[in-house]
Amino acid sequence: MSKDQPSSSKGPQEEPMTYTVCRTAAALEPLFSHDGEDRADSVLNGYPKTRHIIEALQVLIDTVIPGRMTHGDVDRDELGLFLVRRLSQAWRLLRPEIERAIPFRWRGAAAVMDGAPPASDARAESFTAMNAFYERMPDVRKLVVEDIKAAYEGDPAALTFAEVKLAYPGLLAVVSHRLAHELYRLDIPIVPRVMSEWTHSRTGVDINPGARIGHGFFIDHATGVVIGETCRIGNNVKLYQGVTLGAKSFTLDEHGRPVKHIRRHPTVEDNVVIYANAAILGGDTVIGRNSTIGGNVFIMESVPPNSFVATKHPELHIKTHDQGASAESDPIVK
Repeated sequence: MSKDQPSSSKGPQEEPMTYTVCRTAAALEPLFSHDGEDRADSVLNGYPKTRHIIEALQVLIDTVIPGRMTHGDVDRDELGLFLVRRLSQAWRLLRPEIERAIPFRWRGAAAVMDGAPPASDARAESFTAMNAFYERMPDVRKLVVEDIKAAYEGDPAALTFAEVKLAYPGLLAVVSHRLAHELYRLDIPIVPRVMSEWTHSRTGVDINPGARIGHGFFIDHATGVVIGETCRIGNNVKLYQGVTLGAKSFTLDEHGRPVKHIRRHPTVEDNVVIYANAAILGGDTVIGRNSTIGGNVFIMESVPPNSFVATKHPELHIKTHDQGASAESDPIVK
């Protein structure tokens, strides 16, 4: 063999890619279930397509706030045609995924244990659900207009309504939630949660689609807000960043699983302001109307109407730079 000819033998680092890929695939394949049940190890066959759900949500947001998710002007004389096109596009994307989602009402472990009966015709029910959902769209639009006003009037930095509509992540989170919530009310599984989690990743706001929220809702700065499934929020409520409306702990059933469909999250009545990083927990906790909750408070009991809640002001300590080494024995100056 000439010294210039390549050797036919290969070391372990030169093993062909195809062999490694096939060996890995062969090891992975037994770890997936194909029996059609909703199990942790099952493949995604028959599951709703998340990409279509998210695309439909974006189109619906653009229907409620034209121009927020797409570029270009909407001619006033063609607004009706624009809405027809967008609603038709959303229908084509979303209706099949609702049909795919409906059977999961009885496929989940909790539903099986509760003896939930299967739906007779998921396809027919998906059309019924879409009709009911679209009938609610004008009411969603009315609520969103009130949310835009609340953001504009509640934030001195908002100079125009256009700024709120185009830029505010809190508004995007609320609009998305109002759409997902309507599907939640229609008992559509999976789809509303896919919508809410896309919104969570996009805005930093985590609102479970089950939360009930009144009109004129504003989340200022938005980032880090968490609102649980069974929250009830009244009208003209304002939250700042980092607020948590959560559960205390989970009641478990005889199998050690969390009990579902019970009140776990607080009620916030009308005209309440909750400042940054407050945590309010518990299904029996009620924040009375016209109350103000200060930042960084931790609440697990009800607050009467017209209250101001704050932690005890911490004692402030200041160390000056010119104290130098002499400050080591007493480094804090009050």
